[in-house]
Amino acid sequence: MTTPTVDGDFDPYMTAILANRIDGIIREMTNTLLRAARSGVINSARDFSCSICTGGNELLASAEGLPIHIFGSHMQARTMTENAGASLREGDCYLHNDPYSGNSHAGDHTFLVPVFIDGEHLFTTVAKAHQADIGNALPTTYMAGARDQYEEGALIFPAVRIQSDYRMVDDVVRMCRARIRVPDQWYGDFLAGIGSARIGERRLKELCAKYGKPVIKAFMRHWMRYAEQRMLAAIKTLPAVTLTNTGAHDPFGSLLPDGIPLRASVAIDPEQGYIDVDLRDNPDNVACGFNQSEACARASVMAGIFNSIDADVPRNSGSFSRIRIHIRQGSVCGGPVFPSSCSLATTNVSDRMVNIVQASFAQIGDGWGLAEGGVGMGAGCAVVSGGDPRLGGAAFVNQLFLTNSGGPASARADGWVTYGLPVAAGLMYRDSVEIDELKHPIEVSHLRLVPDTAGAGRFRGAPSMEVGYIARCPRMEVIWPCDGTHFPAAGARGGLAGACAEHRLVRADGAVEPLPNIVVLTLSEGEKVEGRHASGGGYGRPSERDPARVLHDVLEGWESPQRARDVYCVALTGSVEAGDLSVDLAQTQRLRAAVTV
Repeated sequence: MTTPTVDGDFDPYMTAILANRIDGIIREMTNTLLRAARSGVINSARDFSCSICTGGNELLASAEGLPIHIFGSHMQARTMTENAGASLREGDCYLHNDPYSGNSHAGDHTFLVPVFIDGEHLFTTVAKAHQADIGNALPTTYMAGARDQYEEGALIFPAVRIQSDYRMVDDVVRMCRARIRVPDQWYGDFLAGIGSARIGERRLKELCAKYGKPVIKAFMRHWMRYAEQRMLAAIKTLPAVTLTNTGAHDPFGSLLPDGIPLRASVAIDPEQGYIDVDLRDNPDNVACGFNQSEACARASVMAGIFNSIDADVPRNSGSFSRIRIHIRQGSVCGGPVFPSSCSLATTNVSDRMVNIVQASFAQIGDGWGLAEGGVGMGAGCAVVSGGDPRLGGAAFVNQLFLTNSGGPASARADGWVTYGLPVAAGLMYRDSVEIDELKHPIEVSHLRLVPDTAGAGRFRGAPSMEVGYIARCPRMEVIWPCDGTHFPAAGARGGLAGACAEHRLVRADGAVEPLPNIVVLTLSEGEKVEGRHASGGGYGRPSERDPARVLHDVLEGWESPQRARDVYCVALTGSVEAGDLSVDLAQTQRLRAAVTV
């Protein structure tokens, strides 16, 4: 085996300084997009990511970008350079949302700016943002029922030049304005994305002017090799083993009556320093929007691996070089054959694959891997649209992010309540109720955590979150593509599964109707939807949980005293109301001594 080494001119201090400077530039790009965008999905939920690639189309750095977004940035940069060829020049900016040539899904508009230093294409800045509307046949960027890309209806831009010599190509702008339901809102987001990428260009030029191009080029080479070394060291701590894990996406009516069975095989070779992940034993493309793009398949696998190893390994093409992912053309997992729809590529199957990969590491033994995190974008993450009577019936379209799914337990910690989704890794924000009510004609009736829903374990998953909101306009369309209503997030190492998601419609007269997992619904004024999102799975047996932690959960209202006794084998004495609730240690010991499994 050949161990990668850095060059003789490696300067660890300068490498650390410049790595942090690059991350600082990405954070400034991020702040620019967050503050300048107009859609709530961007400026409130932070459903966007920024990164920097090298001129050779390798991912250099991503700071706090969402895994599902940034792990494929270099694929999009490569498409830009291949399509533009010799015409690539300073002052260009490209728009890319094609899931067949490196993007995640059509709803993510990516802005790419080639950065030239002394005439050499040295970097590409990347700003990717999930749009509120892209002109789909329905007012959503998640077209679960679309049989193919044509039924989605979105405009597709495979790395199309939108600025030349720093001047806008107005033809593209006119095309989007003519198709998108909220053109002014979209154009604000469009300018914010370009501005973010241009800020990165400006700061990289300043960085090169300060340190000189030779120093910066040496840094890029060293940083990639350092990342590869760190990944190699992390793999060497693992046993030589092949881990196989399975899962399933929920059914979807007659299109997917049995759901989508999923499988991943993870082969760890510490001697050679590689992890091979085989996704080829998965179903063919499906005739709806759940097919993964290649970028999403690779990103979801890498997210599951990075969740399970040394957290300090840099996330870039250097560390990626030690992960080999095998995809079958024509498979639902990363092998879409045109025109198969990839509308939900960033979420549903990808969330399941993050879970499957990270949970597979728990098979190594206690202390490894994680449980599965809650999945599914339900009522709290619906796309709402209609006409706002407060603004004379003006059109509104936006995706809500009022609730989160519960995070998975690990071998050392409970799941995050603010987890969101496996593909986002807790990096998105949750909407402000007050701002959502200001922006849209809705009234949020409640937002709460649901007791006794967390996947129990030595460390427990995060509990479910529930929301309800009422339409305050004559007609409001509500669309969501929720997974996790049939198959819950699994526990690991004896931990219990989390709770499934569920939804209901409350009519204006109070009548309650259950709703399916995939919803295209029209609400009349005064009608309400309520939804409970899925919770995370637990890690380790519940009877091994520290009784003090169980007491804390009961005091917080996350667990009931009855569940503490029945599931965690923890007896409590006193009451919450009296302020004297405490653990009955003697009775707890007797309960736990009686546990045989």
